[in-house]
Amino acid sequence: MDERTARELRGLARVLVRSGYADHAAITAALTEAVREDAPSMDPATLVPLLIGEAVIDLNADAAGWPATTGPDRLDAVLEELERRGLVVVRYTSDHHDARQALEAAGDPKGLVFFTDTDVWHAVDFGMLELKLWHPDTANVAPGEPLLEDVLSLLNGNDLPAVFDEGRIEVTLDWQRRVTL
Repeated sequence: MDERTARELRGLARVLVRSGYADHAAITAALTEAVREDAPSMDPATLVPLLIGEAVIDLNADAAGWPATTGPDRLDAVLEELERRGLVVVRYTSDHHDARQALEAAGDPKGLVFFTDTDVWHAVDFGMLELKLWHPDTANVAPGEPLLEDVLSLLNGNDLPAVFDEGRIEVTLDWQRRVTL
């Protein structure tokens, strides 16, 4: 396996583990598929546990220096409050179709907030999570609308700097989610 492929596989293991949403089986499945595709000469049964183990060791070393309450902890509190207010919240979905189905299945939703797995991976690497906010009819919110202003106020009031840009809410946070695998 060349160095570039090794680096990419380690990077994938890193974001999958640090996301805090994927369980061991899902991480194993995703990495096994990546090894088979990108490093077919390698044995996934041998390489995947090493990749996961390395990512967990690195995460645990970093977590020792994290504050008691992290950005993802504050985000979880905001998302729970939005749910109490009647919004449907979909975390770490593979695409907007799943989020839309959750919205359509809800009884009298006030709106939808969601983010995808790749949004979380971006937050892991770059400290910014993109949230999508829709009205109950699946229309995107627009600047100045009360629903958007309420969500932005809640995020900013919980030490999660957030701005609306190009149809999405950009939340600045260090992705420090404690993980148990």
